[in-house]
Amino acid sequence: MPRSPRRRVALYSHDTQGLGHVRRNIEIAAALVAAHGATDVLLLTGTPAAAALPLPPGAEVVVLPGVAKSGPGAYASASLGLRLGEVLDLRGRMIESALAAFSPDLVVVDKVARGLGGELDAALRTLRTTVGPRGLPTRVVLGLRDVLDDPATARAEWEAEGTTAAVRASYDAVWVYGDPRVHDLAATLRLPDDVAAMVRHTGYLAHGRGGHVTAPPAGDPAPPTDPYVLCLVGGGQDGHRLADTVARTPLPAGHRAVLVTGPCMPVEQRQGLQELAARRPDLDVHPFVGDTRPLVAGAAAVVSMGGYNSVCELLTAGRPTLVVPRTTPRREQLVRAEGLAPHTALDHVLPEHATPAVLAGWLDGAVRRAAAPHDLDLDGLGRLPRLVDDLLVPTLAEETSRATA
Repeated sequence: MPRSPRRRVALYSHDTQGLGHVRRNIEIAAALVAAHGATDVLLLTGTPAAAALPLPPGAEVVVLPGVAKSGPGAYASASLGLRLGEVLDLRGRMIESALAAFSPDLVVVDKVARGLGGELDAALRTLRTTVGPRGLPTRVVLGLRDVLDDPATARAEWEAEGTTAAVRASYDAVWVYGDPRVHDLAATLRLPDDVAAMVRHTGYLAHGRGGHVTAPPAGDPAPPTDPYVLCLVGGGQDGHRLADTVARTPLPAGHRAVLVTGPCMPVEQRQGLQELAARRPDLDVHPFVGDTRPLVAGAAAVVSMGGYNSVCELLTAGRPTLVVPRTTPRREQLVRAEGLAPHTALDHVLPEHATPAVLAGWLDGAVRRAAAPHDLDLDGLGRLPRLVDDLLVPTLAEETSRATA
């Protein structure tokens, strides 16, 4: 009996700032490979830093030419001396060619249904006639984090980008990576009935994160043996204010501080923090940590920005946590923190109120308490393989067509 062909999955993320989108896609890839070992994964991303992140077996990264934010809602080429339109055209051609050659069974698009500036439009048209290695049409899914932005902004952007029409024309399902009790994205976006019917809330992609990491990534620091508090600022591109505040905060007696700046923090800001650490023996500064879970698990308390991946890791670890959410240019992190508050023990404070005195007072109490339980659905990674199976099981019409072809 011939062997069934390996399953092929492609995951796209536009990645103009930070690592959040591609990190989420890597966790999804790892969950799908763990559930179905004969799976090949192609990760299409706009950040070269993705190559430094641990990948599951059978996964490869295709790095697109970079695009960076140049202001609120504005973008520019990150490195090439090309106009934005030229870079997006190049990226779009690369995406279309890669997907045509890969012929995936499933494509998962992160957040932006038409891709950055419509760079997925040509690829999406091609995918509607693409057949995967099992002889069945390629399925296409839009994957959305739990919160896009404050409700008014999220609705305005959804409409301006023509997302409803794109979903109707090109997608088979919409996955929302969250618990609707925290934020009901379908209701927030006021989706029409036919599109709302495509939505599945998966639960947070929390339990099982990092299961593909079998050894500490090269260069990752070991957690201190002394009691410590931890500060995380995501990729770090806009985390300097919080990092600098923590670096100047008095610590609970007998504790030290571990600060991870993230690889996207500007070099001069990172150097300034390292100079502070050189004058402060109870402060460790690390520019990049491939797997932060061991540091989170060992921390007496955590101060963190409120990005999706960080929050998932912190909820899983159950450590006392203070979230200092980003509030500009997007209010996503603030909306998430406020939605989580009734269901978890995560505390939050606005950035303008996060002074060294406020952080010191919170840390003094936090290191003496355990995190309270929560009632959230954190099992999204375990649920995704079943959703994929539901999509890839052929319909009766498809089976008949394949049998008579």
